[in-house]
Amino acid sequence: MKPNIPALRKEIVEVGKRIYNRGYVASNDGNISARIDKDRILITPTGVSKGFMAPEDLLIVDMSGKLLSGKKKQSSESNMHIQVYNDRPDVTSVCHAHPPYSTGFAVAGIPLDKMILPEVIIALGTVPIVEYGTTGTDELYGMISKYVQDYDAFLLANHGALTIGSSVLNAYHKMETLEHAAMIQFVAKQLGKVNTLNNKQTNQLIDLRAKFGIRKDIGLKLTGKLKRK
Repeated sequence: MKPNIPALRKEIVEVGKRIYNRGYVASNDGNISARIDKDRILITPTGVSKGFMAPEDLLIVDMSGKLLSGKKKQSSESNMHIQVYNDRPDVTSVCHAHPPYSTGFAVAGIPLDKMILPEVIIALGTVPIVEYGTTGTDELYGMISKYVQDYDAFLLANHGALTIGSSVLNAYHKMETLEHAAMIQFVAKQLGKVNTLNNKQTNQLIDLRAKFGIRKDIGLKLTGKLKRK
């Protein structure tokens, strides 16, 4: 099937508005991309606010990072997106932002590794801290690569958050879920107690993933105590 590039452009622009309006990015922060086909991706440019993009602002680059189409300047983090696509053939979109609660956990070096909310357990499982790597360099993806096969959401130490998914909206929704989970865990901690679900309850939720087409193993590496059937 021929890729619908105009539709992808509109989706990315819409998600850009959402992450900006929700305060997940400030100024010109963040980047969003979508896989067009095995040879090309569509990605946001640098130096443009994600809340004020137009479809024609987006760039098309090949899997070596070469600019194929677009007049704006290419993001220094394009290579991070490309490497995610190379390592995870099932992924068709990548979303990188700096949502405040999630980034707060990333700065504090605290992973979201507690089994607390059913929706988060089903959609993400747990979320690791990815060790710090300089933005825009291979060092950053070198750190992400340790986790990319096992997770769909990542807290980037002293940087922000990254989510990956099966569509532009799917990757964005995981960013929403991640930030909502971080905010709730933060509030519960301030109230003095974070209650977690037990292994039986958690496994029942993990078993529901098949109903939604979600990999049963995703996001569970931090929870070695869980015993799968």
